[in-house]
Amino acid sequence: MRAVCRRCTRGDDGNAIVEFVYLAILMMIPLAYLLITVFRVQGATYAVSSATREAGRVFVTAASGGADARATTAASMVMADSGLELDARQLRIVCSARPCLTPGARVEVVIGYEVALPFLPRFLDGAVPASIHVEGRHLEVVDRFRPVSP
Repeated sequence: MRAVCRRCTRGDDGNAIVEFVYLAILMMIPLAYLLITVFRVQGATYAVSSATREAGRVFVTAASGGADARATTAASMVMADSGLELDARQLRIVCSARPCLTPGARVEVVIGYEVALPFLPRFLDGAVPASIHVEGRHLEVVDRFRPVSP
């Protein structure tokens, strides 16, 4: 009787390992893609947040001329530290007063950045959203004791 039972169960020997490996690979590939995407978006979020803060600080401490250029340069340097490239059109500076560096004026710096999804084929660009939008905002106040420029 035991010899008969052994013959019946021998057909499944080793299948559990094959099924486990198959399912593990099937589950790990989407999980790895999801983690890579989340890490890219998180890194871009930190970079954009830091870039807006630094651009705002540089802008309000600048002399009356060249504040925009200094803010753009500062934001580009911070983004480059994270391996990202900032286009000047992605940086927007909004002032509550004219001229912008009026003592007590509020200056809002906004950066909008598109994070490309990893490993996305070119032919899917129109059918699938190929990027995730990340936006950073920072509000700085110009020192109210700042000397007024002519």
